[in-house]
Amino acid sequence: MSPPQMQRSVPEVLGDIITNFAQIVRAEIRLARTEMKEEAAKAVRPSATLGAGVALGLYGLGFLLLAAVYALTMVMAAWLAALIVGVVLAIVGLALASTGRKKLKSVHLTPDKTIRSLEENVQWAKQQIK
Repeated sequence: MSPPQMQRSVPEVLGDIITNFAQIVRAEIRLARTEMKEEAAKAVRPSATLGAGVALGLYGLGFLLLAAVYALTMVMAAWLAALIVGVVLAIVGLALASTGRKKLKSVHLTPDKTIRSLEENVQWAKQQIK
């Protein structure tokens, strides 16, 4: 003879489902945090290097532009030379800003693994309720 099976009530089953779902959600939140921390940690050193390179590049560009203005003052008035260099810089800057803006629109910072896992958990919970 086998032992009698215990029948669980609907509230007990629903309580277990809710408890399990809450644990799953907490685990998914921990996963999302971990995923974001890992990605942020990967970006620290390259970001610092990039920042230093940009700063030095800007100083170098400034001196090159100053040299261009000085060179143009040999053939025209200083104010006109500075104006020409300024206008060219503004046009190039607008073009670069526009290109960068377009490329940034394609970047998404969503934690894809966490979203997929949450979707799977929602499907699981729906199946448990049926």
